[in-house]
Amino acid sequence: MKRFYKEAAAMSVPGGFGVALDARPVKTPLKAPLIVPSKGLARAIAAEWAAQGEVIGREAMRLTRLACTALDRVPNHRDAMLDEVIGYGATDLICYRAERPASLIERQSIAWDPLLQWLNATHGAMLAVTRGISPVEQPPEAVTALRGAAEQLDAFRLTALHLAAGASGSLVIGLAVLAGRLDGEAAFQASQIDEAFQIEQWGVDAEFEARRAVLRADLEAAAEAVRLLNE
Repeated sequence: MKRFYKEAAAMSVPGGFGVALDARPVKTPLKAPLIVPSKGLARAIAAEWAAQGEVIGREAMRLTRLACTALDRVPNHRDAMLDEVIGYGATDLICYRAERPASLIERQSIAWDPLLQWLNATHGAMLAVTRGISPVEQPPEAVTALRGAAEQLDAFRLTALHLAAGASGSLVIGLAVLAGRLDGEAAFQASQIDEAFQIEQWGVDAEFEARRAVLRADLEAAAEAVRLLNE
């Protein structure tokens, strides 16, 4: 889509803050008014629109997409999103540890054990850990506690959690982002322990690095959205 506006700006509107393109309010793909609860988030979304060139690249406008998802998808598909989020916890990345070598086992332990301890202390959910690819069934009481935590979230924070968990492969990392324990870069590094080890051993190709860049950007967007929502 070609750029059709000169200026983008945040504005106060009934119920929160919106974004205007040449004084025309932005709407979601489903034609709902794009209204967010935080002035800072509205300004950041406006900045994404202002940064566009002659052609609008929506794929890079991650905060805009997050807000649209919260407004368009969550109201009608909240239970499905909750199921998806809890699904990441059932097969959580940080619960699957390497069997060897010792150096990778140590890296995983240093990065992931404190997150599991934090999760238990904060949410009362002690997740089981396994080594190798053998599946591990998480305790029902832990899954129930995690779902209860997710169910309390508003649409925007649930969307941020969904994005962070999907990009990291870990509900634990997603919740740590939501709580401000991990910023986007720290979440990315925690989710890429295995990949970073493989890169050291075998190098990296352009396609693999491009995928990593997308995951990093998604985690940074989720963390930034949470920070702005909490201002």
